[in-house]
Amino acid sequence: MLVRGGQHGDKPNVFGLPLIVWRERARALGWDVAEGLAAFAAPAGNTTRATFESLRDEILDGLRAAMPVDAVLLNLHGAMIADGYPDAEGDLLARVRALVGPDVFVGAELDLHCHLTEQKVAAADAIVIYKQYPHVDVTERAEELFRIAVDALAGRTRPVMALHDCRILGIFPTTREPLSGFVRRMQALEGHDGILSVSLGHGFPWGDTPEVGMRVLVVADADRARAQALAGRLGRELWDLRADLAPPFASVDQALARLRGHRGARPLVLADTADNPGVGAAGDSTFVLRRLLEERLGGVAIAPFWDPQATLSALEAGPGARLALRIGGKLGPASGDPVDAQVTVMGLAHDAWQRFGQADAPLGNLAWLRIGEHEHDAVDIVVNDHRTQGFSPECFTAAGLDIARCRGLVVKSTQHFHAGFLPVADDIVYVAAPGTGSMDMRALAYTQVSRPLWPRVDDPHAG
Repeated sequence: MLVRGGQHGDKPNVFGLPLIVWRERARALGWDVAEGLAAFAAPAGNTTRATFESLRDEILDGLRAAMPVDAVLLNLHGAMIADGYPDAEGDLLARVRALVGPDVFVGAELDLHCHLTEQKVAAADAIVIYKQYPHVDVTERAEELFRIAVDALAGRTRPVMALHDCRILGIFPTTREPLSGFVRRMQALEGHDGILSVSLGHGFPWGDTPEVGMRVLVVADADRARAQALAGRLGRELWDLRADLAPPFASVDQALARLRGHRGARPLVLADTADNPGVGAAGDSTFVLRRLLEERLGGVAIAPFWDPQATLSALEAGPGARLALRIGGKLGPASGDPVDAQVTVMGLAHDAWQRFGQADAPLGNLAWLRIGEHEHDAVDIVVNDHRTQGFSPECFTAAGLDIARCRGLVVKSTQHFHAGFLPVADDIVYVAAPGTGSMDMRALAYTQVSRPLWPRVDDPHAG
């Protein structure tokens, strides 16, 4: 996404939705709105220094041209690491604060997997974080932040913030207990006893930056001590729940055993969590595909499988063509070895899209490839040329594949697939395959993190 002047078009990126909400709400109040640069890229390692500084400075130049302003609202992911900037969005917020001064309201909406740093909190008046994973509440959180801004600008409240470091590392869906209940309790606290907002920043565990990890953030009306006390209480509650926060992960062998014995009316969905482009993986790993072929386990489809060259070859060959293709394994050891196979081109799609919450996400061009002769014993692969994770069944069906006829679906995603696939799945299995997005938090190779974090150490609070 690269949008200037609020020109989001008819299919806005999910990260554009809060900006549209704020523009509409502000104009409804008769406020003048100046819209700056909006940009997004899928995770893939550190952002280059030149790119970050160029985009950051364009945002700041736009703000400078719009001044004087009464408020600045930014929608940020919150986990960007750029060359030379371990907290890139914290740097942006600090520069915004320096530009507008101490009396202008500065608010930010962050992704749940942000690095919730001291720098970000010091620079902003209020921060609101997605409460749900998958992120189905992006616009609701935008509305929440806007209400806080309106009340602060009217002089009805004076937001102050407090953090609590949980010292917990991991990936934690909010679609299961105990975290779903914890989120409900967070929301029930808002609007009472001077508490304006309660957020849980899960952190992005694959980010090698000093302040990685889970943190509680409380926004209160003028009472920082109250905010700090509540953040600490909630943080200690999370610590007591830590062993049950993550879903059970199955090995590849365990997942394939489940699939072999599956006799349900609907497909069993396997989440290939380690090859999720949303955490920086390539989306082209072959570990699960290779095992399916070795086990001769058919009636299974995989998507979205990022392989621009295979996609182009299939598009040029056309529907019904049979050809030898080298699939996946192109980006390095974490992608596994390529799979050489004879495939049939079953279906094609140009410029395809999939639904993600209230937004549409591009899939690019798609090719449905079949390895095997017959539907019941074949492995189907939907390759594409736009690197993205699977959000909805459209990453399969847009190429013409009927998922109702599949025994199993392998989706390259960690959790964002959940809302779209739950209605069509017999059950969901989180698979801990090898790859970039390994779920083994103990094995992540950090060089910048000095704080002890669970589960890397049993008691990170000791001493």
